[in-house]
Amino acid sequence: MRHAALLLAATFLGAALCATVPAYAEQAAVSAPVASSLTLERVFASPSLNGPAPRGVKLSPDGRYLTLLRNRAEDRERYDLWGYDREKREWRMLVDSLKLSSGRSLSEAEKMQRERARVGDLKGIISYTWAADGKTILVPLDGELFLAGLDGSVRKVEGAGADSLNPRLSPKGGFVSFVRDRRLWVVPVAGGAPTPVTPAEASETVHWGEAEFVAQEEMARMAGSWWSGDDQHIAVERFDEAKVGIVTRAAIGATGTKVFDQRYPAAGTPNAEVSLYIVSPKGGAPVKVDLGADPDIYLARVDWAPDGKALYVQRQNRAQTQLDMLKVDPATVASTVLFSEKAREKSWVNLSDSYRFLKDGSLIWWSERDGFGHLYRLADGHWSQLTQGRWMVTSLDGVDEKAGKLFFTGTKDDVLAHQVYALDYKAKGAQPHRLTELGFMNAASVDRSGHTLVVTRSGQNQPAQTYLADVSGKRLAWVEENKVEGAHPYAPFLGSHRAPTFGTIKADDGSDLHWKMITPVMEPGKRYPVFFEHYGGPHSQVVNKGWTGALAQAIVAKGYIYFEIDNRGSANRGVDYESQIWRAMGTVEVADQLAGANYLKSLPFVDPAKIATYGWSYGGYMTLKMLEANPGVYAAGISGAPVTKWELYDTHYTERYMGDPRQVPQAYQASNAIDKAAAIRDPLLLIHGLSDDNVVFENSSAFIAKMQNDARPFEMMLYPGHTHRVGGPKVSVHLWNSIFAFLARHGVTPP
Repeated sequence: MRHAALLLAATFLGAALCATVPAYAEQAAVSAPVASSLTLERVFASPSLNGPAPRGVKLSPDGRYLTLLRNRAEDRERYDLWGYDREKREWRMLVDSLKLSSGRSLSEAEKMQRERARVGDLKGIISYTWAADGKTILVPLDGELFLAGLDGSVRKVEGAGADSLNPRLSPKGGFVSFVRDRRLWVVPVAGGAPTPVTPAEASETVHWGEAEFVAQEEMARMAGSWWSGDDQHIAVERFDEAKVGIVTRAAIGATGTKVFDQRYPAAGTPNAEVSLYIVSPKGGAPVKVDLGADPDIYLARVDWAPDGKALYVQRQNRAQTQLDMLKVDPATVASTVLFSEKAREKSWVNLSDSYRFLKDGSLIWWSERDGFGHLYRLADGHWSQLTQGRWMVTSLDGVDEKAGKLFFTGTKDDVLAHQVYALDYKAKGAQPHRLTELGFMNAASVDRSGHTLVVTRSGQNQPAQTYLADVSGKRLAWVEENKVEGAHPYAPFLGSHRAPTFGTIKADDGSDLHWKMITPVMEPGKRYPVFFEHYGGPHSQVVNKGWTGALAQAIVAKGYIYFEIDNRGSANRGVDYESQIWRAMGTVEVADQLAGANYLKSLPFVDPAKIATYGWSYGGYMTLKMLEANPGVYAAGISGAPVTKWELYDTHYTERYMGDPRQVPQAYQASNAIDKAAAIRDPLLLIHGLSDDNVVFENSSAFIAKMQNDARPFEMMLYPGHTHRVGGPKVSVHLWNSIFAFLARHGVTPP
């Protein structure tokens, strides 16, 4: 249940791009903003009101081409590959996804992978990889693999088949690897027949080269194979889910129902048995890596040392209270524990991608060992803390080893507006130097040499922008300025745009709770309804100074006050703040949202009888718990795709916070949203996609049955064929019109 982040850092390779980059879309002449009415239909139509949204910004290995994925004006969800030729100073489409597309449907496996990667709504080209020679690009499309040349030529990777998964281009560009028929295959880029490098397995529960369900869904690990930097070895995951329980998922569609027996490791039940092997791309028997005596562990992360002489594996125990860094000798596959991270009492170890193995043999490592997420360096067996304070490093973005400098994003200056910083990691007592502009929410990535940054930022009145910067933070060129003027899709609505305001209130324990509010144009003496949105779950921060999006503006345009508050248990506030939900989901979060509601009721412009609460996923769970705990406080509640009983949700997420239900059943009993469902007295709208493979529909069906058996009235809207994400140009309009029709039926309307 990973909550999607507002900003996604672009991936970036290569040297500095010092020349100005012309915009890749023609801009009309600048005109003064004119206020237009923002409707739900326009919010979900194309082109996106957020403006152009480039993904995957990279430089070719020779630095000549800047490449990115650009979405189409007429289809905001379809991406093509574009390139900017620095010598000719011109943009052109390198790969047209429509012309290359076979039009075939994706396999169920790839659909589910995309859902877990939170890109299930995207079409066309969603990823690509430059070959080491800078002459070709590996492009996956519609389950097939293509090698595209800069001269416009495109050839299919023969033998990959129509349902290849997890394609990887080897670091030196000599091979392409992919998964087909639950085996890992390798094919030379120069041409030739694909060769399987893992054995055929009789059981369909055994998979090679893939990440198991919880790794994809909860650990942010989509990879199941890892190439060494010299193209000589591949570390390959093997998992067997024979012991994993089966959820018979009826994917109910508009014209029929498909039944899938999905292996789903619910809390307290067996996980997939995971192991790791080293294979050669030239063939030979896989050799098993020693991961220790306990088979019930999580394979969290896998990395090769820069020189390929060691394989590093992060092993997490089932309780997620300890993370061991294993150092593996690829020649003998013997492993030793390099170090361990241990959780505080009544807490857990959060996984992170904020670490780098350096060429000098040292390691830059992110840890919460002092109570806040900070960077450390392990060199010659000794630890040194690089950053410290009552703030969080949210991501390690890159390292310049020659200069001894690293780049990271963090909350040092403002927890609501993350900034990018540089730090001399070899200088004792060095302090971070901020590279980005205050008031914006920032994210960054850095080229391999550590010389150039790609910064993506957004503000309260500015949708996401992307630019190149040097190591001092100086902007070199816009990749996408996305300025809201002229032909920008949001320009007609800028005149009626309402900027948010921010503030804090106190939780029961004295903690500061940050809130965000957007108000409509209000008349003196009138009181307005509130659309109170929440998420509430751990590992997420929703209140920030970035671009909130057009949907919130459309809600405000209807005459509602839009409000969010981050409760205890949310991210980026330190271990003590986040750990308050340990074995107590549905307690402090509910109390803090109530504090937000009470604050709203104290405001003279708020109608205290018209506060509606809305949430999706964990937020849907929160809606139910809020209505159960505080009848009469909320005028109505909308619960989307809720977990209703934590025993129904997966192991890695649930047990991290709640423990094992076989050991602490009382914690699960207290946290479920079913037993006290009859306490709900306020109007409730329940929404769920009937093909949800994340929060399976059984969560809602159990709740529905409980409400019906207790003769409690409620409303529901179910979406055939939709997964955990119910969305699309038309379906989204239906969804939100249904929500506001529900509010209107119960009198939660503007004055």
